[in-house]
Amino acid sequence: MARIAGVTIPSEKQVQIALTYIYGIGPKFAGDILAAAKVEPTTRVKDLTEAEEQRIREIVDGDYTTEGDLQRLVTNNIKRLKDVNAYRGLRHKAGLPVRGQRTRTNARTRKGRAQSVGGTQPKAASKT
Repeated sequence: MARIAGVTIPSEKQVQIALTYIYGIGPKFAGDILAAAKVEPTTRVKDLTEAEEQRIREIVDGDYTTEGDLQRLVTNNIKRLKDVNAYRGLRHKAGLPVRGQRTRTNARTRKGRAQSVGGTQPKAASKT
């Protein structure tokens, strides 16, 4: 089990896929890292030599912001937007979509489960 940037990456997967388990590294950056380290993207993590693993670790630590540092950076950016009452900050506060998506329909991921508004159904006739 290889540890890169404080994350234990799965040993059965190909290196290019396994690197995406690190927060802040997607498919594109994973390919760039492996090209810089001169490692074949299709090799399994368990088949990496110690030297290859060390080269990947050095590149990730030196050139990329990952994991806790990146999460802290994103959180601080959102907090700054909220503090200056920017429009995007207000959308974050209200839990609504931030990037201009429609909210009349959809937006369920941000808004949560739909709540029905009272008074929409006709009252049932009561027996007297």
